[in-house]
Amino acid sequence: MDLSNLKPAEGSVRNRKRIGRGQGSGRGGTSTKGHKGAQSRSGYKRKPGFEGGQMPLYRRVPKFGFKNINRVEYRGVNICVLQKLAEEKNLEVINQQVLIEHGIVAKKDLVKILGMGELKAKLDVTAHSFTKTAQSAIEAQGGTATKI
Repeated sequence: MDLSNLKPAEGSVRNRKRIGRGQGSGRGGTSTKGHKGAQSRSGYKRKPGFEGGQMPLYRRVPKFGFKNINRVEYRGVNICVLQKLAEEKNLEVINQQVLIEHGIVAKKDLVKILGMGELKAKLDVTAHSFTKTAQSAIEAQGGTATKI
């Protein structure tokens, strides 16, 4: 090994142009910033969302409507589904755990019993919410509708 073979360690030296270091650098004069305009000046900073003078996206997209952040989202289950479940599995008590086990609702879902369909079985139903028609249909068959 001698001085003619010395090289820097792999990855220790970056090969980049040194901009703004005079005419001899090959990037003198404007230092790759072009002529005049805001981008050539010192202290220039592009504001977020700026698209070169084109109408920016945040101003082009319509902004209307209202999204209630406190909205409670329920998973609806009709009483015809409860009737079918009661017939197939021979159930008298239906609660959230039963609905989760049979894949009707997910574990984190809030359950609302809806009144579509016909109920013939006497069921004790426990859920987070009931419509008036569902509650009256359950109670008409002698069952109970209990809110969690």
